Amino acid sequence: MRAPADSSQTCVNPKARAALIAASVLVALGLGVFTASQVYAPRTRPQPESGVVLNQPRPLADFALVDHEGQPYTNAQLQGHWTLLFAGFTHCPDVCPTTLSLMKQLDARLRQRQAPLDYLFLSVDPERDTPQQLKKYVTYFSPAIRGVTGTREQLDALCANLGIAYLKVPGASDGEYTVDHSTALVLLDPRGRVAGYFQPPHKLDTLASDLAGIVTSGT
Repeated sequence: MRAPADSSQTCVNPKARAALIAASVLVALGLGVFTASQVYAPRTRPQPESGVVLNQPRPLADFALVDHEGQPYTNAQLQGHWTLLFAGFTHCPDVCPTTLSLMKQLDARLRQRQAPLDYLFLSVDPERDTPQQLKKYVTYFSPAIRGVTGTREQLDALCANLGIAYLKVPGASDGEYTVDHSTALVLLDPRGRVAGYFQPPHKLDTLASDLAGIVTSGT
């Protein structure tokens, strides 16, 4: 099943990928002390098989985005429920469609287990991903997925706070580009804090079981 997006502008530049890795390293360094305290401190809560849950969830700074309905989306919309976030762009040829398809399957599995999540697709391509484009894209996969985006400055700040990275990569001709980006799923708790990370490759059964356990236990 193919997503409704033009993937003709998605060639990957090795130099750009190296720059994305460098950007990711800078993000990691900025969060280094915190991450070390989470990963290497004695565990106070069980760890999922498919990812890492932080011992102390990390608050997000205030942000202001817009969703695929053209409505404001802020920290307030993260309150009171668990959220699974993925950052990407609608012209992505592979990992984004695969991950949104995974979110659709997770939604069905977790509803059966009485452990519903909200699903958030954060576009890091604001030049092309208007609310209209986002709505067309995310609803193709599932009405349970909400698309959001913002200005470049807003996205830079939020992604750094989330601990993820992205990089705009020029294409072969003027006006063409793709976007390299982190591929982790970010779990946000009912207080809108970063609670964990899940890196691909994902196994649906294992990930669904892990998330259901976290959501139903409240940890």
